[in-house]
Amino acid sequence: MLLLGMGCFWGAERLFWRHPLVKSTSVGYAGGTLESPTYQQVCSGETGHAEVVQVVFDQSEASLKAMMRLFWENHDPTQYNRQGPDIGSQYRSVVFTTTPQQMKCVEASRAVAQAALAKKGLGDPTTEILPFVNYFLAENYHQQYLQKNPQGYCSLRGTGIQCVMG
Repeated sequence: MLLLGMGCFWGAERLFWRHPLVKSTSVGYAGGTLESPTYQQVCSGETGHAEVVQVVFDQSEASLKAMMRLFWENHDPTQYNRQGPDIGSQYRSVVFTTTPQQMKCVEASRAVAQAALAKKGLGDPTTEILPFVNYFLAENYHQQYLQKNPQGYCSLRGTGIQCVMG
């Protein structure tokens, strides 16, 4: 399992649920101080939570590298506390890892992404890489939102970088 924040969680969840290595996804809130926050509380910016997608996949290193490639290539990790028009700390770029081995692999993937961003003349990633602290499932209407609402809002955009993980 890995928790990934890359802006609004609707598009991030759709990106990952489509990947053949992913067993399941859910969206929720992670990294904050409030127990079981609501969407409205998280949007206030006062809880410290990020909107995240929980991605469950087999725990092989190759699968983790595939998840990190999707993460780095499909949002703009250089934007601080935002993704496109979505602004606020809940939309920050963040990875919550669950094991020391994950942390090491994610940090290595950040170096690959940083080099790819530099090659395109873009800034450094602002992405936080943190150990797992908490995760609270978002309200039911947020789960697989873009499956239920195919024309729904999605601000997920990449920078055009390629992150080939060795």
